[in-house]
Amino acid sequence: MAEVTLKNVKKVYPFRETDKPKKKGLFKKTVEEPVRRNNLERTADGVVAVQEFNLDIKDKEFIVLVGPSGCGKSTTLRMVAGLEEITSGELYIDGKLVNSVEPKDRDIAMVFQNYALYPHMSVYDNIAYSLKIKNTPKDVIDKKVREAAEILDITDYLQRKPKALSGGQRQRVAIGRAIVRNPKVLLMDEPLSNLDAKLRNQMRSEIIKLRKRIDTTFIYVTHDQTEAMTLGDRIVVMKDGFIQQIGTPQEVFDHPRNVFVAGFIGTPQMNFFDGELILKDGKYYVHTKGITVELSAEKQKRLREHNVQPQEITLGVRPEHLILSDEGIEGTVDVSELMGSSRHLHLNADGKDIIVIAPTDEADESFNGKTVHLSFLGKSAHIFSRTDETNLEY
Repeated sequence: MAEVTLKNVKKVYPFRETDKPKKKGLFKKTVEEPVRRNNLERTADGVVAVQEFNLDIKDKEFIVLVGPSGCGKSTTLRMVAGLEEITSGELYIDGKLVNSVEPKDRDIAMVFQNYALYPHMSVYDNIAYSLKIKNTPKDVIDKKVREAAEILDITDYLQRKPKALSGGQRQRVAIGRAIVRNPKVLLMDEPLSNLDAKLRNQMRSEIIKLRKRIDTTFIYVTHDQTEAMTLGDRIVVMKDGFIQQIGTPQEVFDHPRNVFVAGFIGTPQMNFFDGELILKDGKYYVHTKGITVELSAEKQKRLREHNVQPQEITLGVRPEHLILSDEGIEGTVDVSELMGSSRHLHLNADGKDIIVIAPTDEADESFNGKTVHLSFLGKSAHIFSRTDETNLEY
């Protein structure tokens, strides 16, 4: 029930004493500077964990921050929560500047990765705790706790202690404790990472159902791009403290802005080839490994609009878009994995590992060790600059 705006938000962690370069000692030797961690920028003030973060989150929108470990997504979430101080920039919740507002006064709730439940309290008391410390009337507490329990299907467990619950049930209790307060913003920091694969799938659907039943703004952090793609209205892809791309899951999947986003979003990840962009008779083609493909009309239009010149490129093609053919990119099948309706063929093509998703009626276990050829359609090619790795269509 709130808009959240981050303007040029930056987080710098000062060096610890043990990280600071030491002065020359008695024998004129210097200690080496601390190793650069996670490719984060180091300044005289410290390590920059989040760089000039700008994002407008709409009321009731579900935003997912996604990226590898150490990219700054959890730090960003903690700054919204008030658990981390903002080094510079402005944070607004419902149009109010909250940089200096205490966490308890921001009208937000947070669900943590490790549940953070009180082990000596029952499920009922865990959910009710935040209401009790605000001196909420008992009848109101009871009504809200039971409503939350009904939404999360944990009514039968209200008198149990957390140790008597499964991981998925504990996470439901943690979510119940958050939503019972009717917060303006609900923050979730990798809430499913401690669950096994089956429970993660189940809880993902539970969160989607929950989102439809409560009117609040969600900010969700994960390193799992499957969670990002299935949960978010928009996703924010981060790397080394920088935003790489913001868009709907489909936009980010179909039109990645750089090589990192292209490789991070999608399972299995996109294949990359060294290639060449050719302009001939007013039309663009890509050439790689003995195959030349004319690009689709949509891609032709975007490249012309940006006056893209012929050049060496990094060509990206997703595994599901590579086609087994009589000629084209040559590779040797190292492994053939049966995935039910399809097979994942792992190829060695000119020293690179390539994955192809092929229908089972086109590939079988006999492909192991065989040499195959691959082609692709012009609409499936992603063209990236070899110098700065950006998508040349944008």
